[in-house]
Formats: sequence, C-alpha cells, structure tokens
Amino acid sequence: MLNLNNKRDAHIDQRLRSEPMIWFSTVRPDGRPHLVPVWFFWDGATMLIFSQPDNQKIRNLRNNPAVSLALEAANQGEDIVMLEGTATLVDEPGLKASMPAYAKKYDALLKRMGMSATQMAASYSQAIRITPTRFIAWGV
Repeated sequence: MLNLNNKRDAHIDQRLRSEPMIWFSTVRPDGRPHLVPVWFFWDGATMLIFSQPDNQKIRNLRNNPAVSLALEAANQGEDIVMLEGTATLVDEPGLKASMPAYAKKYDALLKRMGMSATQMAASYSQAIRITPTRFIAWGV
C-alpha cells in the first residue's frame, strides 16, 4: 500500500492516476513473458484493467496470477514507476469499462477512436483487478 505522506509514494500515486497507458506483463504457460500496453484505472489501492474475454493475457492469468506492470519512462528516463502484483479475474455485473470513473478517464481517447464507453464495455467485458504487492520507482 502506498503512503501518500511519503513524497515517492505520492508521486507514484499521481502517475498511476494520470497516465493513460501501462505495460502489462503476464506469463504464458510455457514460461515466456507476454507484454502488452493496456488502459487502466487506479483507485489508490488496486488497479482495474478491462480485456476482451479470451485473449492471451486472460489465458495466461488463468494459469498464473503473478503480473508486472510499468509506466512509460518520464523525464528522459529519470522517472521510472513499476509494480508487481496479483491479478484476479473479476465477474461483477457493475464492473464495466463504461463505469463513470473509467469512462471519464478515457472519454477523449474513445471519442478519437469513434467509440463510446458502452461499445468498449461490450467488447472489453472481462475485468481484471490487480492488487499490488511491490512498487518499484527511481528518479523520484
């Protein structure tokens, strides 16, 4: 858990709330890594990612819930934020890519793509909740 009274942790929290993309790494059954950029929502304690229901990352998570995530390097590589965690595939009816906080974060990007949050939610219907176990940052 982040301590927002700590400058480093407050910076990590701010980046997780403001960045649009994060690199999401899962492990294939044969041990090879699988790395993809994804949209995400950070609530201060856990992260939500929405996925199409039967793609590679979902198949990987069914075998191994351990994940690593990394934000793009900022400040010419002097601001690095990564985290390790455990993923849970979540099936809660109200947890959708059209939920207000997520839809608001990605409103401009969705419009640029000619999509609505409802359309995205129909395709990206599998929620993934990441519970961080370790934060890694330097240059902060």
